[in-house]
Amino acid sequence: MNTKFKKLQEYLKELNSVAVAFSGGVDSTFLLKVAHDVLGDNAIAVTARSCSFPERELNEAKAFCEKEGIKHIVIESEELNIDGFSQNPKNRCYICKTELFTKMRKAIEQLGIENIVEGSNIDDNGDYRPGLIAVKEQNIKSPLRFAGLNKNEIRELSKNLGLNTWNKQSFACLSSRFVYGETITEEKLGMVDKAEQFLIDLRFSQIRVRIHDKMARIEIKKEEFPKMLELSEQVHDYLKSLGFTYVSLDLGGYRTGSMNETLETK
Repeated sequence: MNTKFKKLQEYLKELNSVAVAFSGGVDSTFLLKVAHDVLGDNAIAVTARSCSFPERELNEAKAFCEKEGIKHIVIESEELNIDGFSQNPKNRCYICKTELFTKMRKAIEQLGIENIVEGSNIDDNGDYRPGLIAVKEQNIKSPLRFAGLNKNEIRELSKNLGLNTWNKQSFACLSSRFVYGETITEEKLGMVDKAEQFLIDLRFSQIRVRIHDKMARIEIKKEEFPKMLELSEQVHDYLKSLGFTYVSLDLGGYRTGSMNETLETK
């Protein structure tokens, strides 16, 4: 792990200057911290504001950059305005990332920053990730994958660096909660956001609220099923008040990319 960390530092030094696509999550926070430690003011952060990115995450991203003294640019990148995005096709993430990186380049073009970097790690190689196609097409660098770091190693190294995000819940944009082909709307994104914030406030360690029309499918760690059963009436009533017709618990438990299970595989 320490060898990989040194490889990451050396690679970032070779890049000379970077703009980090910064969401405030575990991976991008670690990447931004290391980049800033290595490159100083030649490492900046760029965060995209949209209705699929919760306000709590944006506020945490802003607070981190302020605390670390990192230049932080917030751009507007409303995915629902991108042609074809709201229909939620299988390549939704590709459409979004292409738009994001295009806007990032425009935002930093006058700053003399040479490279855009993003925080995917080698664990992302094993799932359906159309966004990585956009990463390759637009020549976006992926330092964590280059160094061969996985999620557990990133968490451990983040802890060593004193980052509060070392044990933060994994997060993906709220659009990933929709089954492919179901129309994404601002109203439904708001329902998912409020539902997940409610479960976070109840201190579930890792959650997803997947949306199927007006049904909520809750994913939590299996060891927290007893806690959910104890709070089931409270959770049910609150999610119903948000507009969900049915509220269900997925017995498969939390897992990343569960909507990809609906895709045909070769």
